[in-house]
Amino acid sequence: MAKAKILVVGNESLGKSDLKSRLIRLGYSAPGVVSSGAEALRRISEIGPDLVLMDISLKGEMDGIEAARQIRDRFDVPVIYLAADADENALERAKITEPMSYVRQPFAERELQVAIAIALSQHQIEEKLKNREQWLAGTRESIGDAVIVTDAQGHIQFMNPMAASLTGWRQEEAWGRNLTNVLQVMDEETGKQIKNPAKRVLQENLILPMANHSILLAKNGKKIPIEGHGAPIKDQRGNPTGVVLAFRDITERKPAEEALRDKEAFNFALFEYNPVQTIVVDLEGRIVKFNLAIREANGRLPKIGDVMYQDYAGKHAIDMYGELMECIKSGKTKIFPGQKYGDRVLSITISPFLKGAIITSEDITHRKRAEEALRESEEKYRILVDHANEAIFIAQDGVVKFPNPSTLALIGYSTEELAQTPFVNLIHPEDRQMVWENHQKRLRGEDLPHIYSFRVLNRSGEELWVQLSTVLTTWEGRPATLNYLRDVTPLKKLELQFQQAQKMEAIGTLAGGIAHDFNNLLMGIQGYISLMLFNMDSTHPHHENLKKIEEHVRSGASLTSQLLGFARRGKYEVKPTDLNQIIQRSSEMFERTKKEIKIYRKYQEDTWIVEVDRGQIEQLLLNLYVNAWQAMAEGGSLYLETKNVTLSKEYIKPFWVQPGDYVKISVTDTGMGMDEKTKQRIFEPFFTTKGMGRGTGLGLASAYGIVKNHGGFINVYSEKGQGTTFTIYLPVTGKELKEEKKVLSAELLRGTETILLVDDEDTIINVVEKALNLLGYRVLIARGGEEAAEIYRENQQEIALVILDMIMPGIGGGEAYDLLKEINPHVKAILSSGYSFNGEAAHIIAMGCDGFIQKPFGIKELSKKIREILDKTQGELGGK
Repeated sequence: MAKAKILVVGNESLGKSDLKSRLIRLGYSAPGVVSSGAEALRRISEIGPDLVLMDISLKGEMDGIEAARQIRDRFDVPVIYLAADADENALERAKITEPMSYVRQPFAERELQVAIAIALSQHQIEEKLKNREQWLAGTRESIGDAVIVTDAQGHIQFMNPMAASLTGWRQEEAWGRNLTNVLQVMDEETGKQIKNPAKRVLQENLILPMANHSILLAKNGKKIPIEGHGAPIKDQRGNPTGVVLAFRDITERKPAEEALRDKEAFNFALFEYNPVQTIVVDLEGRIVKFNLAIREANGRLPKIGDVMYQDYAGKHAIDMYGELMECIKSGKTKIFPGQKYGDRVLSITISPFLKGAIITSEDITHRKRAEEALRESEEKYRILVDHANEAIFIAQDGVVKFPNPSTLALIGYSTEELAQTPFVNLIHPEDRQMVWENHQKRLRGEDLPHIYSFRVLNRSGEELWVQLSTVLTTWEGRPATLNYLRDVTPLKKLELQFQQAQKMEAIGTLAGGIAHDFNNLLMGIQGYISLMLFNMDSTHPHHENLKKIEEHVRSGASLTSQLLGFARRGKYEVKPTDLNQIIQRSSEMFERTKKEIKIYRKYQEDTWIVEVDRGQIEQLLLNLYVNAWQAMAEGGSLYLETKNVTLSKEYIKPFWVQPGDYVKISVTDTGMGMDEKTKQRIFEPFFTTKGMGRGTGLGLASAYGIVKNHGGFINVYSEKGQGTTFTIYLPVTGKELKEEKKVLSAELLRGTETILLVDDEDTIINVVEKALNLLGYRVLIARGGEEAAEIYRENQQEIALVILDMIMPGIGGGEAYDLLKEINPHVKAILSSGYSFNGEAAHIIAMGCDGFIQKPFGIKELSKKIREILDKTQGELGGK
């Protein structure tokens, strides 16, 4: 152990050289002996002594008292005064500098040794308390939860800023109030007030969590969902003396970039110690002299010549006079710690020397009380840290120190392992440099954001997103950071899923627009082909070529159908459906064409009924079958399963659908599987892992859109080489199945009525007008909604039917239909669109519109749709 360095400051009358020799003989280092205050200040800067022995009566401009004051203010080095001829005024002035002790000359070596030992020990204790205070202050300023402390009667004794923010009560308002007035907590489901959490903790004397579904009713009436716990504060006997409540606002568990900047504060008691009292007695125990600390102490002053522990200070529990005589006789020092003397507690040391003994009596009453308060405060802090939901730890020397249980649970390492592991090894490689640089800058005192997010790797290698709140502090006398780490992985996942959903929505809008415009182009091609084939005999040299073009048009229409499915605009006709029947029918058809695939089916009995567009669901399933087949190039197995399930609010949260009853469809293959990067993109349109010419990349995109359009969601699980499972959830309807009747009609139906054709595309107008003329109809043309209303108003007695385009500039099909209904509530109309029957078209049909026809359509399809509506109308009129 290094020797304590002592600087001696005094005049020659002090006997500096002799004093230096005595210090060395006592086992101390005396690197400096100076005569003036100015020289003492300079030498302190150079040698950094542990203690200064200061002569009060220094010569020159700066006396010993002024020098001691500057030493205290500038260097925080303890001072012991060596008082020879100092008068009472000087001694009174010396008190201001708060010296550790006074030693009057002449003095014995033992007396000096005791004074030095006590001063060094007391200074060390003060430094330790100061460091602990800095650390606890850092904790108080940085902890993220709301904290309220009450006494045993439930009155608030402390509230941190976060608790004030959540409750709406200012700290000075809440102080002394009953907890129930400030922290009003109710049950979210019943709306009833929950039993006072502090009262429960006091009754059971246990750490208790707050009730589930707790809602804090703030002062302004705002309702805030919270979670937390309460813990008892106990005295030495284990009796509860109060409660610590820690809780947090759990309203926002979404985009992480609302960083919580909560800080907690906790006050600790400050400890004050009185100077050591020293009495010198002769061989018979009579008092020879006593120091200034005795004079400052309250109580009866000793008299020179009094017998120690008989005439003076004789009320101890043990025979202190006998102990004193025994020490003098044996020549051995003896310490009596924790001696009660009246209402005080003393630490007494008897140190014999040749002419008697030195008795030091340190009043440690305040220290004992402070230590007790410190233990209680540390227990409160320990409860807070150990039961905090956040990971709390110190970062110093590149490792994690003092981790709380939440830190160990999050990272998966023990305290000992963390102490041996550089903390940068716990950080994701891509974030490692950034976190290390921030840590170094903070240690250098640079101004940085206190909260930021990055990724860590736990012991099992799992990647976790965390949010760090950190402040600069001092730990064991050296710079460190106090850190609060919160796991925000679920929030990050929700954020990524939300971004993906937004991207898919934007792509879907684009795909729908492209499909609509492409269908209009196909409509022109299909229309002109239909006109050319109308009166063309099958023996005509162009007949076969035109039929081939028709096939290509149908292929193009199928492609746009896939796009519309992805864009969630592909639903045409929804009906109550038993999914088992659709899966059985579609899989049997697929099985006949792909005999190298073995299909296994497992259906739920009495499957719940869903309301779907059966054609779209068949397309969805076939897309998944084909995707599975392409993943099993050398054959394999396909497993199909249905199951009735009820999904909770927590389960469906990432998918933005409603909780409730669903039918689950699982499609599992034994193919090559996918890696994580591929899984992230499989539902994007035109994305494919197949070679050129082996698919459009629309199958899974269409499947995604179809499921979303039916109010459900689709999930995929896959590992490289382990196959793939697509899981589809479709919401259950309360409607019942109905038997369907097939209606047969003629190939081509004609008529003579007047039809109003409304479209903004010249190509569509030209080809549909010619088709209608060939079918025998008289045609009126309108190129927009307003023009359609004007023509219909003038010719409504003649117009039997309106063919109305949905998408037009200015007034669209929906508004145009409303205008026509104002003119004639019984107007007959067919909606026509490059989009599928969905959204606004479905709404207009529900409002009374008579039919829908999707572009591109041929002349036969058009003739059947017209006669279906007009003949039905005439039948209704005939019936009347």
